Amino acid sequence: MKRSLNKPVHRLLVLTGSLLLAITLTNCHSSESKAEAKEEAEKPEAPAALETFPLSKGKLASSLHIPGELVAFRDVDIYAKVSGFIKSLHVDVGSEVKQGQLLALAEAPELSAQLTSAESRLKAQEATSIGSRANYERVLEASKFSGAVSKNDVDLALARRNADLAQLDAAKSAYREVADLKKYLEIRAPFNGIISARNASTGAYIGPSGKGSEFPLFVLTEQKRLRLVISVPEAYTGYVDQNDAVSFSVKTFPDKKFTGQIKRLSGALDKRLRSERVEVDVVNNDRKLLPGMVAEVTLPLPTKTSTFVVPKSAIVNSSTGVFVIRVNNQKAEWVPVKKGLEADNKIEIFGAVNEGDKLITSATEEIRDGSSVNVK
Repeated sequence: MKRSLNKPVHRLLVLTGSLLLAITLTNCHSSESKAEAKEEAEKPEAPAALETFPLSKGKLASSLHIPGELVAFRDVDIYAKVSGFIKSLHVDVGSEVKQGQLLALAEAPELSAQLTSAESRLKAQEATSIGSRANYERVLEASKFSGAVSKNDVDLALARRNADLAQLDAAKSAYREVADLKKYLEIRAPFNGIISARNASTGAYIGPSGKGSEFPLFVLTEQKRLRLVISVPEAYTGYVDQNDAVSFSVKTFPDKKFTGQIKRLSGALDKRLRSERVEVDVVNNDRKLLPGMVAEVTLPLPTKTSTFVVPKSAIVNSSTGVFVIRVNNQKAEWVPVKKGLEADNKIEIFGAVNEGDKLITSATEEIRDGSSVNVK
């Protein structure tokens, strides 16, 4: 009976020992696995292979979209030269006129009186001059006979003739002056254009001063030729040349493109806007474009010489400046540069770089200056 009781106990002890052994072996194996995993985690990861490209020169063509304003090629306020009253008007707003065409006729009775007086003085002086000249000729002829006329009488006759001749010239000048003033009563167009404003009516007082002269009689605008005025920012002035073609559109005709040619550059920067005034001549024979319209201008900016061109992804814009990352002896080298034109995801750079330098294509701030890099 005692023997049969010890058998189960023996089996239990064996089973318990086997279980403890299995647990011990499992813990050992788990510890070894954790240690190996820790060692693997502590190993430094190999840097990812970076793509590079050789730096080369090229020409980059871009364009600048800026607003512009259409202004009349010539636009003038027409005032009266002399005081008077409008006798008749021959044009109105919208009238197309030619150079020299009569726009308005004024009257000034006092000018007519002055002209008559000047004419009378002129005729009187002409008669006096004729008499003094005839007297001098008679005295000169008589002086040829000995003892008839003294030389002093000849000199006096000559002086009188010359004085009367000078008075005649003065009278002619005074007459021309009044006659020219009277011509100003005829107000004529100084050039071909269209009357864009009228501020006077028949019978109104006109003149260079006094009531009625606050506003011009007419505003004459040349509409068949316009100026497109644009302000080119300082950074782009080096790319703009005379005779370059530009295109533009206006809100009135959004589906139509107009063209023009650069004719004038101011050659100086506006101190307030830091931009250069550029004028484009625009032919407007059909008069669809109006002075004062705002235009959306496309200004081509072709580079004149070859420059270093890189992808935009190669540029690092950090808080300390703009850089490209050059690979030198498997080390990253940050090189400060300045940006130029941008077009088609490419950009000009200027700095201490040389043709053939290996630059990282996708540069980021995570690639530290002086760190080791793995190049594809």
